Amino acid sequence: FFSLQESMHAYAANVYTSVVEELMKGKQRKFIAVEQEFFRLWWDAVATDTHKQQVHQLLQEGRLEFVIGGQVMHDEAVTLIDDQILQLTEGHGFLYETFGIRPQFSWHVDPFGASATTPTLFALAGFNAHLISRIDYDLKADMQKNKKLQFVWQGSPSLSERQEIFTHVMDQYSYCTPSQIPFSNRSGFYWNGIATFPDPPKDGVYPNMSLPVTETNIHAYAEAMVANIKERAAWFQTSDVLWPWGCDKQFFNASVQYSNMDLLLDYINKHSDDFGVTVQYATVGDYFQAVYSRNLTWEIRDSQDFLPYSTEPFQAWTGFYTSRSTLKGIARRASSLLYAGESFFTQYVQKHPSSSICKCRALKQLQSLRWAVSEVQHHDGITGTESPKVKDMYMNNLMYGMFNVKKLMASIIFDMNNAKKNGEVYSSVYNKDSGIPDVDQYVVVYNPLAWNITTFVTVSVSHLAMSVYDELGHSVPAQVQSSVESPSTYDLYILVAISGLSYRKYNVKPLNGKQSAFIGRSVNYKRKDITRADQQSRQLLPVVNNCYQVLFDQNTNLMHSITERETNQTIQLTQEFLEYHVNGDVMKGPISDNYLFTPNASAVPVSKAVGLEVVSGNLMTEIRQYFYSNVTAKDYIYAVYTRMYTVPEGYDGKLLCHRIEQEYSVGPLELNREAVLRTSTNLNTRQLLYTDSNGYQMQKRPFKAYVNNTVARNYYPMVQTAYVEDDTKRLMLLAERAHGVSSPGNGQVEVMLHRRLWNNLQWDLNYNLTLNDSSVVRPVIWLILGTKALTNILCRTSGLALEHRPVVMFGALAGDKLKLPGQLQQNSVHDSSVTVPPNLHLQTLSIPGWRYSSNHAEQVHSIRMGKQKQGDADFSRILLRIRHLYEVGEDPVLSQPVMVNLKSLLKGLGSVMLVEERSLTGTWDINSLKRWKWKTAQYPSKRFSNSTETSENCIVTVHPKEIRTFFVYFQGQ
Repeated sequence: FFSLQESMHAYAANVYTSVVEELMKGKQRKFIAVEQEFFRLWWDAVATDTHKQQVHQLLQEGRLEFVIGGQVMHDEAVTLIDDQILQLTEGHGFLYETFGIRPQFSWHVDPFGASATTPTLFALAGFNAHLISRIDYDLKADMQKNKKLQFVWQGSPSLSERQEIFTHVMDQYSYCTPSQIPFSNRSGFYWNGIATFPDPPKDGVYPNMSLPVTETNIHAYAEAMVANIKERAAWFQTSDVLWPWGCDKQFFNASVQYSNMDLLLDYINKHSDDFGVTVQYATVGDYFQAVYSRNLTWEIRDSQDFLPYSTEPFQAWTGFYTSRSTLKGIARRASSLLYAGESFFTQYVQKHPSSSICKCRALKQLQSLRWAVSEVQHHDGITGTESPKVKDMYMNNLMYGMFNVKKLMASIIFDMNNAKKNGEVYSSVYNKDSGIPDVDQYVVVYNPLAWNITTFVTVSVSHLAMSVYDELGHSVPAQVQSSVESPSTYDLYILVAISGLSYRKYNVKPLNGKQSAFIGRSVNYKRKDITRADQQSRQLLPVVNNCYQVLFDQNTNLMHSITERETNQTIQLTQEFLEYHVNGDVMKGPISDNYLFTPNASAVPVSKAVGLEVVSGNLMTEIRQYFYSNVTAKDYIYAVYTRMYTVPEGYDGKLLCHRIEQEYSVGPLELNREAVLRTSTNLNTRQLLYTDSNGYQMQKRPFKAYVNNTVARNYYPMVQTAYVEDDTKRLMLLAERAHGVSSPGNGQVEVMLHRRLWNNLQWDLNYNLTLNDSSVVRPVIWLILGTKALTNILCRTSGLALEHRPVVMFGALAGDKLKLPGQLQQNSVHDSSVTVPPNLHLQTLSIPGWRYSSNHAEQVHSIRMGKQKQGDADFSRILLRIRHLYEVGEDPVLSQPVMVNLKSLLKGLGSVMLVEERSLTGTWDINSLKRWKWKTAQYPSKRFSNSTETSENCIVTVHPKEIRTFFVYFQGQ
């Protein structure tokens, strides 16, 4: 939760310099390093040539060990799988290129709860063991007592034993050295004290430095350490005990740490007969190697995760699922823009080898966003558990990276259209604030998904009468209506149909007598007092498209029911905003803060009156509901904008028609309020909720009753998807940012949208963690309703369509009309598009730029000889990932394995010469990756053929839930 720059300069630089120098002074000493973002800043800006040589030597000797090896230790609850993979790949690429090493163990000690997606990712990245710490306090106590803190975890039901991983849960002492020692009132084992920065004390005396080890106290120190080791040994099945030494922000003075520890370890080992213990410096790898070599048989854990996480009866860490909603939203928009920018640039480099754009500069622009998106995945980043100053740093880095990638995409469009460089191109991604000048102008729309999509993009315009034309001058369906956001502008919705990884160009003109866009007409209904609604004379207002009929109750202006027209199934459905009032005074009881959600009573409805405006046109209807504290209140506190689309003949409108899009306006809240949207239905759901795990797989969330804090402990993270269902129907919610979600009653789904808190807990005040967030947030959720079979088909593609909405770029047409070269006209035809079947997702298509050799022996040799290639990035290696979106047995058709011919998939980019299959982060040749096989109680299971053979002719079979990673090389590169 500290700013990177501050942390880096004052602290991390010190740690690495100090540790490396100290490790060189004693052959027995060891150290583990985790987050590459800090290490790389030190390596690039601080480390001397001598330090660098020493690091190489220490890594070869196994005395310095990189664990995890990602840019950060990512949060597990609110992050998307794509971004977890990105930050892991980013760190691994650096480590392999620089040192030829590949981390094989995890150290996920600090994320607040553990997801079942993480063990699968770490297995796919080639790890041999996984380590976690923060799980429910009562569950941990139970596992500890029964020696069940270690198990083999099969995080994915479909990949099961093929991607299982041995997992170690740290005991109750977690990842810090226990600091209580009986002979001193200072903490023990922390000889360098507590880091103070940015201004270290002049005399070198830091707060809370432990008593140095002396002849008089060494026996007492040894006894305290041995007692703790023995207490912990009783909780594990082997006689190896992992005793973590250090904590947050330790080892900034490694010399005093190691010199005291050396004395202590020597003393214990000299008297090991008396103590019954021997001790040695070790890395995580050393520990797991010791446990592995015992060859025990381990229990299997299925795909159930460890969320949510509570540390005490009134401390449920479920508030951070929603904290700093704006940061969560921007982080996802940035991730989505990066995804689009990567494939756009990759295609450009392939198709335009003699381009006028400097490729190295372009790669730097992409890298700035890769770094920003990677760093915000930190467990004190996207979680919203940082101070405002650090939040601003994350935001600034994301905005800067997004600006760079927008600039890059605009310049590529320019270059590909040989435009005269006088027409200003400025690109705007999903924000309507880019206002359009009153001239002819073009809108370029890029579809970053490898499917054909039909959807609407929104452009802000200043006239009601507009026309839209495609590249060939044909009229394009569009609708204009008054904007919700400002009375003086209009929203132009353009219907776009674009094939996979392709772009189309549209010309938007103020009307010149020809066919114009449809106009959305607005009808305002009287504000209704919902407390006095007349239940007898219910009048219902229908809003209909090809897929749904939605009824609004005119007595209350609230939604009443939704009918899915194909199956004629109706569910009663109402939505209301409520607020939990929470306590911020530690003297009065448990508090809510950035991390914790601690409601002290049921949620309270926020509005007594609802206003309604319906804007309808031929292509879409927008229902605007405004929620007021009472009938006479001047300003609304909450709003919902619900959009339903009607797709004209000749367009594939299946996905578009089946989503009810809702955008909410929430805030500014009053202090110590947590805002939720509660959707109540008549589905008999038995209070069973389903939520996604990082956008990768679904988790079953039955409602659990607890003695204390039941409301907060039944909150779960929704990263992308949540649903409730009865025997025949399902109501599904899809989100574009993470939220906390719960099912407080039968048939209900409650989504937390925003939090504004203040508390006086000293720790929170010290670090400015009080979440006094006075912003207005505008999250979007898509509702999909239907049979289970229908929602199964729609859900994955719709979730990705929301995640990766088309990128919209604008440019004015200067005096001379932009001539469209033949190149572009072909571009809009399907010969150069990239398309995968609907149960697959093209998860990555990028040019990483790494210079390492794919041949491990060669890579290690060139590093040993000091011959790593410096200089330009490698533009010939394309990174490709393909993910199967379905579980085994989930759908009769979509759950089938899929054969993909990579040559024909990528023929639009050129002629594929060579394909190498790699581990998830690219650092292993898949055929040489042999992970440790831990013994488990055998159980009958279907074995999959290990289908990792990439045949000569580039045909790959992708099985359910697989994520397959390839390096692809094209001819002429």
